[in-house]
Amino acid sequence: MHNQAVENQNSDAATGLLAGLGAYLIWGFAPLYFKLLSDLSAPEILAHRSIWSLLLALILLALLGKLRGLRSIFASRKTMLALLVSTALISTNWLIFIWAVTNGHLLDASLGYYINPLLSVLLGVVVLGERLRPLQWIAVALATVGITYELWQFGRLPLVALGVAITFGFYGLVRKQTPVDSLTGLTVETLFLLPLAVGFLFWTSSPTSDLLNNSWQLNSLLMLAGPVTLTPLLLFNIAARRLNLSTLGFLQYLGPTLMFFLAVVLYNEPFDKTKLVTFIFVWIALGFYSADALILRRKRRVLRNKAI
Repeated sequence: MHNQAVENQNSDAATGLLAGLGAYLIWGFAPLYFKLLSDLSAPEILAHRSIWSLLLALILLALLGKLRGLRSIFASRKTMLALLVSTALISTNWLIFIWAVTNGHLLDASLGYYINPLLSVLLGVVVLGERLRPLQWIAVALATVGITYELWQFGRLPLVALGVAITFGFYGLVRKQTPVDSLTGLTVETLFLLPLAVGFLFWTSSPTSDLLNNSWQLNSLLMLAGPVTLTPLLLFNIAARRLNLSTLGFLQYLGPTLMFFLAVVLYNEPFDKTKLVTFIFVWIALGFYSADALILRRKRRVLRNKAI
């Protein structure tokens, strides 16, 4: 009986690890997809991403028998308001990221997603009243030094990186406090975006906004925005249910690392000494952050073993 339970646990962990790797691999290689749409403006790509993600999300909710769950969300004013805020945050995050990819700033977007877990820890302190452990303080301080160095060298903040990190950090904070599963929440968010997306496509003078004028290849690419958005999200949900948070925390570095290598190796974005110093400070900061997570995990495991 015990052996069976252990086997099931190992199987769940393996499934979770594969799902987590799949999610972060797709997120990491997503710039390859958005680069194919570089001739379109970022708002136009965002409009299509919202529309096709909504259609696919509604289909998935119907297949999973979760469409009725939308009613309870619309019946709660508090939940609707929270999702309206999260919609503004995630759409801004998507817009900044798409613009960064299509305008040669993928390196900055990568830095933003590296900074994100450190910013999330800081938000926990400021907003939720959580306490930082010593290694977490060191990690936040090092990342701050790295950003300050870039400000000192260039006389400007890395706005794309900070924009990506701040919008995604606050998005995570809002969604953490909203009792809605990821797929249902994303469905409502894209539903909120629908009038803006459709309105923009009717208003813009871009010739590609009319699908009837496009080639089938371009239309297929635009429709692919739905799976590109939802597939990693569903895989992440599977991983989150089967993996402990520390393992999931390490996997989150895979996405920005792939973006970093795509930016430097494939797209030849400039990577000068100043950027190198900033990244080194952030990487060292993440090392301290990861060490803290490992120490905390070990302490909790010891306490569990003592309690048995």
